[in-house]
Amino acid sequence: MKTAGSFIGGLLAGAALGATIALLYAPQSGDDTRKDIKKKINEMEDELDILRAKLKEKGGELKEDLKKKIQEVENRIEKLVEEYKKPAEAKAK
Repeated sequence: MKTAGSFIGGLLAGAALGATIALLYAPQSGDDTRKDIKKKINEMEDELDILRAKLKEKGGELKEDLKKKIQEVENRIEKLVEEYKKPAEAKAK
């Protein structure tokens, strides 16, 4: 997960840098260039919002999976404790 996030972050940073350089070297007025840069920034903010939502969803899924695993381990521990108590109780009688 961390590797995918790093890759996506690098990809977005590279895209932003490339778009900015392309806009700065484009043969148009400064006003048009600033408008284009603002438009690209807004598009990237939208993409980041989508990525944040996806990451939040994945984080929630991971949290639920972890809760289930912990519950399974707790149940196994309870069963082992009960099995361990049975012979000890039988010896005590």
